[in-house]
Amino acid sequence: MVSDMKPKSSALGSPSSVRLDTVAPVAAVDRAEATRTFARMGLLSFGGPAAQIAVMHRILVDEKRWLTEPQFLHALNFCMLLPGPEAMQLATYAGWKLHGVRGGLIAGLLFILPGFAMMLALSAAYVLWGETPVLAGLFFGLKAAVLAVVAEALLRVGRRALKSRAMVFVAVAAFVAIALVKAPFPVVVLGAGLIGAFGHRLWPALFPAGAAEGDTLPETSNGGLATFARTVALWLAVWLVPLGVIAAVFRPGGLFTKMTAFFSWTAVITFGGAYAVLAWVGQQAVEAYGWLSAEAMIAGLGLAETTLGPLVLVLVFVGFVGGAAHADMPPLAGGLIGGTVAMWFTFAPCFLWIFAGAPHVERLRRVRWLSAAMAAITAAVVGVIANLALWFGLHVLFGEFREVVLGPLWLPAPSIAGFDWRAGVIALSSAVALLRFHVAMPAVLGAAAIAGMALTAI
Repeated sequence: MVSDMKPKSSALGSPSSVRLDTVAPVAAVDRAEATRTFARMGLLSFGGPAAQIAVMHRILVDEKRWLTEPQFLHALNFCMLLPGPEAMQLATYAGWKLHGVRGGLIAGLLFILPGFAMMLALSAAYVLWGETPVLAGLFFGLKAAVLAVVAEALLRVGRRALKSRAMVFVAVAAFVAIALVKAPFPVVVLGAGLIGAFGHRLWPALFPAGAAEGDTLPETSNGGLATFARTVALWLAVWLVPLGVIAAVFRPGGLFTKMTAFFSWTAVITFGGAYAVLAWVGQQAVEAYGWLSAEAMIAGLGLAETTLGPLVLVLVFVGFVGGAAHADMPPLAGGLIGGTVAMWFTFAPCFLWIFAGAPHVERLRRVRWLSAAMAAITAAVVGVIANLALWFGLHVLFGEFREVVLGPLWLPAPSIAGFDWRAGVIALSSAVALLRFHVAMPAVLGAAAIAGMALTAI
């Protein structure tokens, strides 16, 4: 999984900056105080995973001293190996470390729920009033700015991931496979992982394993195979039993049953963060299922960039808009069910990964071929994000376009006459603000929304 922050970043300090004996014993951490602290972190979770992880580090390591620096880095690197939003899983891991499963649940839910509530409200506003001139202009500006946001993410991830020619090759191959050959996203991720794992065994100089930090920490007790099996069985039930209930209530082939399967599968393959999986989500939700338009998908990402919590909450928007438009019930009722289904089946698996895997974190981090595989997946994510930028760019700047089939390749062929100069101006200005002047993302998105309303009015 890709994080917006390097584990060794100076924002986190060095592993020696906090001594083990300065950390408060777990038994001494009051549960009510921990709950208040995780609620505060949830309400400060603006700005994407880099800012969220930095806030958690400042509070948990520097301020409260509930975790040591090596423990925090171990937890972060473990969460980066998992599908799903690493910041949310890091909060869950920290809560588990302090107060077991109950602490992990409290920490994880407090990280998700504020953003979930905001996204439901914004999705309802989009469904009810998105076609009014003022809001249409606002969403037009947001969609154009999102193109610059994705380009900035591409450059940021690429600088960190493409450290060798081999990684550049993996990134280019991933882009060609997913953008031009239309290979499924899970196949691209799996292929990159296999290249990294086997490449490490055959050419370790080209595919090195990442260094494991903090290996001097003691092994965490894993509780035995029986405990592991019980944990997996319990959280699989929490994840999948509602799927059967929804199928029984709304019929097996119905809209919400399809959504449960779709968002569950998305949760399993969300390596590389939200940007990596959004192109696949867009292809499926927009083109395969027809739940929403490409323009609505891009507007949803713009809304997700402005809310609390992980960026993958954009899937709540997808579920809400799809449920509002296609359910045989009033739009708001269908939207609320669709958004809740998206939230449950996106985030329930995260608790399974943490509660089943956290006791084994030390041993997992020492598996060198796994580290090499994840490095290759990180490189492939660069190509996947490039595909996302291309997909967004075509829809934002040209609206409609056709594709030319040339052997196994599908080449986009936009019409120059269909170029929207207004979107181009907003996208270019947003890119300059983000990349050249490093303006904060909320300010860029706000200015783009205002510009969109003004240019639409003109």
